[in-house]
Amino acid sequence: MGLGSSEAALIGQYIQQSASLLLYQSVLESSLSQALLSLLKALLSSTEKPTGERAHAIDPSADCSTAYGQWFSALANAQQSWQQHLISQILIADNAFSQQAQIQTSPSPLATGAKARRPSPSISAGLLAAAQYDLVILQALHQLTEQQLSQWVHQATGTQKPVLDLATKTSPIALGNLTDWATAAEPLAEYYASHGVGIFGQFTAFRWQAHPQSDHQTGQLVGIHRPDPIALRQLAAYDHPKQQLIQNTESLLRGYAAQNVLLYGSRGAGKSSLVKALLNEYATQGLRLIEVPKANLHNLPQIVEPLSQVPQKFIIFVDDLSFEEDDEAFKALKVVLEGGVTAQPQNVVVYATSNRRHLIREFFDERPRPKDAEEIQAWDTVQEKLSFSDRFGLTLTFAPADQSTYLTIVQELAKQAGLTIEAENLDWRARQWATRHNGRSGRTARQFVDFLIAEQGK
Repeated sequence: MGLGSSEAALIGQYIQQSASLLLYQSVLESSLSQALLSLLKALLSSTEKPTGERAHAIDPSADCSTAYGQWFSALANAQQSWQQHLISQILIADNAFSQQAQIQTSPSPLATGAKARRPSPSISAGLLAAAQYDLVILQALHQLTEQQLSQWVHQATGTQKPVLDLATKTSPIALGNLTDWATAAEPLAEYYASHGVGIFGQFTAFRWQAHPQSDHQTGQLVGIHRPDPIALRQLAAYDHPKQQLIQNTESLLRGYAAQNVLLYGSRGAGKSSLVKALLNEYATQGLRLIEVPKANLHNLPQIVEPLSQVPQKFIIFVDDLSFEEDDEAFKALKVVLEGGVTAQPQNVVVYATSNRRHLIREFFDERPRPKDAEEIQAWDTVQEKLSFSDRFGLTLTFAPADQSTYLTIVQELAKQAGLTIEAENLDWRARQWATRHNGRSGRTARQFVDFLIAEQGK
């Protein structure tokens, strides 16, 4: 059977065009794209007749079958059609064109209506032409269907291969509906300006992950696929500190100087939930959240430095912060809060939560006494420890929940959950729950309402 000369020429053209991309090479670096290219090369090789000793050593049909199996497996793992995958890779591409597109436009992210429309980005003619050139090539690759590839493999191997039929999903930009992808350069530029590029366009929440082989001296940002979905409207009570944090965050989004914030208070008050809820409220307006474990605080300068080069706004989130004596992480955070030779970027703030007002543990025997012949300026050391929390421009206090606050939180959560229970019974059971469990707090209220949800089968 075999592939004809016209099919071979077309496959060769696909391979040659893929190699000639100027800006969007990263689109074809994914495992699914590489599996497609390997399949195309195997198909092209099957049309070449080996001579001499190679004629008996090479089985082109086996190579095609193997390549098709790898391609099929990649599709199944991705749960995306080739067309969907290609467009998704274009939308998160990090290259000179997409970077210039997102930097050239900077309207107020909190604007709404007509004021929210971004102006057409000012991109150099050379970059625009290169992007249009690449998009024409990518359009040709987009037209490759699973059915066509299966047919070519059938011709090359003589065996019929199954086709994976995946459901079509909508895309933010309907590239597939355009007759000429070269005209999509400007809509793409506007998309990059609105959503970001690379990892910051793909994810909204991140975790710093240290490299274990490097003794935690280096690491990388890892995107979080499913961030905590908590919303601001779900957080009852503590209205004053909540409003202060919202106001500070909106100042950050508008490009004004925002404060680093310490959220201090009793356990279970909802400090961490409040920070995570900010991301869900403002992610579409360019806010990103980076969670940094206390053990990796010495990496903060390495984390913060590249963030100044992108237009998104970042919250460095440090949960449950406290330090022991001579803790190196204390010095790293101090540099970021106070600024060193390199100033803290204006698009980055640190939000830290703690159960301790004074973040560094201090003991009575550390306080200097005249009879001790130790450090001469010991009081200076004590004051440095006590004043560390003052380096946060804004300290928000979350007082322990009294009974009234606790019941208010329970009632609000029960209302949001749609629970059917009399108010008196709800309050009585809530008090009993707090007595038998972890005391009055927002966390206890949430656990109690979750119990009722399960009980009522909501």
